Amino acid sequence: FSKLSEQDVVCWNSMIAGFSTNSLEQDALTFFKRMRQFGFSPSEFSFATIASSCAKLSSLFQGQQIHAQIIKDGYVDDVFVGSSLAEMYCKCGDVGAARSYFDMMPSKNIVTWNEMIHGYAQNGYGHEAVCLYKEMISCGEKPDDITFVAVLTACSHSALVNEGVEIFNAMLQKFEVVPKLDHYTCIIDCLGRAGRFHEVEIILDTMPYKDDTIVWEVVLSSCRVHANLSLAKRVAEELYRLDPQNSAPYVLLANMYSSMGRWDDAQVVRDLMSDNQVHKDPGYSRSEFTYDVQSTL
Repeated sequence: FSKLSEQDVVCWNSMIAGFSTNSLEQDALTFFKRMRQFGFSPSEFSFATIASSCAKLSSLFQGQQIHAQIIKDGYVDDVFVGSSLAEMYCKCGDVGAARSYFDMMPSKNIVTWNEMIHGYAQNGYGHEAVCLYKEMISCGEKPDDITFVAVLTACSHSALVNEGVEIFNAMLQKFEVVPKLDHYTCIIDCLGRAGRFHEVEIILDTMPYKDDTIVWEVVLSSCRVHANLSLAKRVAEELYRLDPQNSAPYVLLANMYSSMGRWDDAQVVRDLMSDNQVHKDPGYSRSEFTYDVQSTL
């Protein structure tokens, strides 16, 4: 970049996007600042990218500065920029600001709706996510597979089980969106958290993702919470087959037996783990120091 004889906004945008894509968010912010210092006016692509960088850093202070600059430069009504701003406020935990901005946007696309629904989901506002999903449909926007991941996640984390089942069933029947692994994982997690294991088993028996460990690990976690030993044994057997060196099913099943006072059964599982030469991953803790991102642009 530094060797280019001429640098334009596209060149600067490419560098900023490259930093952001490679998780070098602070470098992206530094380059954005330099871009302006060198007299280049950011484009809508510049602002959308740098707002996403602020989102990844959870830097509300810098995100608000970017928002102010967006208003000043006249890009506040751009739907691409708006989606990134909604994402930024949500990932920084200011869902109220995200929704206020979302409501003021003159036009929205599927990405904008998805960002706001996902923002509600990740911040624990399950009811609001479901309401916005319904509002989206009433406004004529057809949900896509990303929409359903977001709203099903919201249902799972907020114990909205009946709503989750209804939405999952509507995917294919009403909107012709074929459920993928993430959708099955979400609805199984939703049902499992509520202890509705009969429905979980029906889905397990009919889903096309029987050879994926993620789904089975989600079920096993729910079995542990609700002490469903019979299903836990079935799930553990599946995980032994799919991922023989994974210690988690052995440890969880042995711990379930121990918590019920079935010491002999717990020892059988530990012996099986030893016979199969499966080793428990050591636990560790880590202290992480990050750079202060509260600098002024």
